[in-house]
Amino acid sequence: MKTYLNMAPLLAGLVAAGAALADGDECHVPMSQWQPRKAVLAMVADQGWTVRRIRTEDGCYKIKGRDAEGREIEVKVDPATLAMVDFEFDDHDDDHGRGNSVVPTEALAPPANELFVPSRSPVVE
Repeated sequence: MKTYLNMAPLLAGLVAAGAALADGDECHVPMSQWQPRKAVLAMVADQGWTVRRIRTEDGCYKIKGRDAEGREIEVKVDPATLAMVDFEFDDHDDDHGRGNSVVPTEALAPPANELFVPSRSPVVE
């Protein structure tokens, strides 16, 4: 029984630490200290972003739009300081059929073999 009582403070500390880590991307600012939406739009303009939507989530401003390079972004901003709390962007490096953003500048020649001969249909055997 003593072993369990000795472990109680340790367990309580671990639970508290886990709760603190879970709050990493939340904002805890009273509404009276929030900067107005106009200030958020000015900050976005300074960054060169275009906005699709601004809403509140987890006590933060959440901005969806595109950055200056055209990537889709989702940004959480502290409503009092307008500091970024969380930033995510989509760089399209996934395999969803969007293609590669690198376009060859010169014409690509077909491989040098009998299957690819100009002015002749491919032969299927």
